[in-house]
Amino acid sequence: QVQLVESGGGLVQAGGSLRLSCAASGSIASVNAMAWYRQAPGKQRELVATITIGGSTNYADSVKGRFTISRDSAKNTVCLQMNSLQPEDTAVYYCNSHISHLSGSWKNYWGQGTQVTVSS
Repeated sequence: QVQLVESGGGLVQAGGSLRLSCAASGSIASVNAMAWYRQAPGKQRELVATITIGGSTNYADSVKGRFTISRDSAKNTVCLQMNSLQPEDTAVYYCNSHISHLSGSWKNYWGQGTQVTVSS
């Protein structure tokens, strides 16, 4: 019905950059807030960045100044530009989106995750 698919993860050296993308598809009437989460080994999932339908953004303190979240509402996509990556950024990154169905109901969806590994 609705799927979120992340892409862009990979292996990068410390100080490098990656850009993650997430595309929503299916029976979508509207995409509201979108966000990126991450889960590092041995840790709980944490919120990385959010962006509202109006374009307002928020970031975790750990990524401020390094990561930038953006969205393309026409394409139902959200991106996360990650610069100055550090080993502590290593995690599985998950896309999250608040989506209204054609039926009128709103639901929260998760992508399958994409691995980001930053080497020292």
